[in-house]
Amino acid sequence: MRKADLVNQISEKTGIPKVDVLVTLETMFKQVKETLAQGENIYIRGFGSFITKKRAAKIGRNIKKNVAVHIPEHYIPAFKPAKEFVAEVKKLQSVKADQPNPDEEM
Repeated sequence: MRKADLVNQISEKTGIPKVDVLVTLETMFKQVKETLAQGENIYIRGFGSFITKKRAAKIGRNIKKNVAVHIPEHYIPAFKPAKEFVAEVKKLQSVKADQPNPDEEM
């Protein structure tokens, strides 16, 4: 699913114009980026957490030049889903797995 598909589905389910949904999503994404860039985490109950993970400094290698490169300690963004979210996805995946595949019947 792409962002445009998500905007269409939200617009259809809520009756909110697509432009307003798009602006809201873009604002949310921007706010998540800004908050994580400031070093703060975002916790959304029942959905998950947007967090920053610390990567330790290490020595990397440029294989083409055969040179060791120092990679400094840095932070990366990550998403940790909530238990309810994980359980719901697992449940839906097990339902899909139980359904017969029409290609396999032949």
